[in-house]
Amino acid sequence: MLVSGGSRGIGRAIVEQLAIQGAHVVFTYHRQHETAQALVRTIREQGMICHAKQCDLNAPDESRAMVEAIEEEFGEIYALVNNAGITQDKSFPTMSETDWLSVISTNLNGTALLTQAVLQKMMFRKEGRIIMMSSVGGLRASSGQSNYSSTKAALIGLTRTLSHEMARFNILVNAVAPGYIATDMVLSMPESSRSAIPKQVPLRRMGAVEEVAAPVLFLLSDSASYITGHCMVVDGGLSA
Repeated sequence: MLVSGGSRGIGRAIVEQLAIQGAHVVFTYHRQHETAQALVRTIREQGMICHAKQCDLNAPDESRAMVEAIEEEFGEIYALVNNAGITQDKSFPTMSETDWLSVISTNLNGTALLTQAVLQKMMFRKEGRIIMMSSVGGLRASSGQSNYSSTKAALIGLTRTLSHEMARFNILVNAVAPGYIATDMVLSMPESSRSAIPKQVPLRRMGAVEEVAAPVLFLLSDSASYITGHCMVVDGGLSA
């Protein structure tokens, strides 16, 4: 199993839950070296298998080389969870070109190119699972996040198209769209903004990272063997 952006937040929860289920997990990180290595140590101390690979997903050659290295060192990649992503929030009229392009490059282009590198191997084997981590921001208005929302909506479109293209190769492609989740990024928001979140959510609370990891594990399991092209929304009813 390969998880991009697995050192913190939702990605970390996915890595931990996969390891608990007995999966051989490899996750990527970009700059958080110490955080990534600490997670590897924590998981290994519990007798489970985990490895971390540093990779800049904006560099296609680096992504392809990493996929090759993982398969040579650890064996075939059965599943890819595309979790890596960034935000650069600002009102669209005042958003810089750099803020726009950096989010598009990481969240959409980086995800697409890593997926392409992994799919080429899966198609040959005629087996695999791909999960795109989208967002409720790709389904509804999200003020100040035009760049982020554009990428997350695009990932849903990519999921649906790939599910059709890959079905004949027995590769299932699905997406998960979290709402407000209690990650470090959200918890670091000003108290006034953070306290307003539950009022917007029908369940009147933020979600936990484990509540996002659970549907990811389901979509990777044998129980989801007839599900493809689907976007599972995990938002406490926010987008209903």
